[in-house]
Amino acid sequence: MTPPRKSKLPSLTGLRFFAALSVFFFHSSLSNSPIPPNDPINPFADPGIAGAYEKALLNAGYIGVSFFFVLSGFVLAWSARPGQSARAFWRRRMTKIFPNHLVVFAVSLVLFAGATITSVGQWLPNMLLVHTFFPQPEINLSVSPPSWSLGSELLFYLLFPLLIVPVRKIRDGALWAWAAVMVAGTVAVQLVSTHLVPDTPKSAITPISDLQFWFGYLFPPGRLFEFVLGILLARIVLAGRWPRRIGIGWSLVLCAAGYAAGFVVPFPYTFVVATIVPIGALIAAVAAADVAGRRTRLRGRVMVWLGEVSFGFYLVQGVSIFYLRSLLDGATYGVPGAVLLIVGFFGTSLLGGWLLYRFVEMPAMRRLSVGRAEARPAPPDPPAPAVADAEPAGQAPLRSL
Repeated sequence: MTPPRKSKLPSLTGLRFFAALSVFFFHSSLSNSPIPPNDPINPFADPGIAGAYEKALLNAGYIGVSFFFVLSGFVLAWSARPGQSARAFWRRRMTKIFPNHLVVFAVSLVLFAGATITSVGQWLPNMLLVHTFFPQPEINLSVSPPSWSLGSELLFYLLFPLLIVPVRKIRDGALWAWAAVMVAGTVAVQLVSTHLVPDTPKSAITPISDLQFWFGYLFPPGRLFEFVLGILLARIVLAGRWPRRIGIGWSLVLCAAGYAAGFVVPFPYTFVVATIVPIGALIAAVAAADVAGRRTRLRGRVMVWLGEVSFGFYLVQGVSIFYLRSLLDGATYGVPGAVLLIVGFFGTSLLGGWLLYRFVEMPAMRRLSVGRAEARPAPPDPPAPAVADAEPAGQAPLRSL
């Protein structure tokens, strides 16, 4: 599986920010907050404009999260080092997610305690990132709602050292077939959710039941198909089997088509099914462009910086939008005032994301991600091409969620 040379893929780092931004806009458009008492977040006073804004961004959050899940598999497979111990891998990944999560968790616990927390059985699963294994909304969306995705990421990280072994053994000619199986798996999850999971009582924030939303969207094992698809796509690109004719331009067209399809397919299929193929195509096409040395707008200094802070931005935006909106007591505004408010939410979230990256994430990665045994000087190896690690010291050209 090790290629002659691996690019650092800076364009994928830049692309990460747009995925986080899509989640931000989705949350800013909600007519029902995930924080009880589920008051509107959408700031537009005109019902027509508010409805259009919400409808236009209805699928933005789903495509953003799915992008992160596929990207995680892609990045980890791309940067995997043969011979690295599972223990070392797990240490790095836990250091990646838990410091940021615990800081946002503590802030959320203070800000939303009266609305979302009634017992240790609600906040403790969230702190440990096992809350999405519980079907109850008061647990799986407790404390900091955006942190639900970290429950899936934690499962991905725990399983990756086991998953990468059989994936490495797949012959190159069978990679596309296995990728198709992963796509089919996302369809199977929604078939089970639609036909076998009870459709009552209805969710307070979606048109389906709480159980269907949990199983089809929040339940970590159901999101494994996206993660493994990312692993397979990394192998496809590394093997030189990604079609050059499917470049970034055509991938964006596919993403637009998948996004539009989300408005006509049954609601559960907007979570993943409608956009999984376009997301995979975009990630692989951007990576292939970097490997080929083609310049993209995504690899500039500003875009790479935005990509680096996107994890913190993603975590903070839920707190900033939901809490700051609650301070306004449901007030709505004309177009200039509403737009200004959204810009304020964005600025606050970006500042919070940078603070997390600068003062929590990077110090934690420097001090905690390498154990004592790993830090000991090793005998020099023969010269070899540079391989991008998932979490390099200093500037990080590529980072998974």
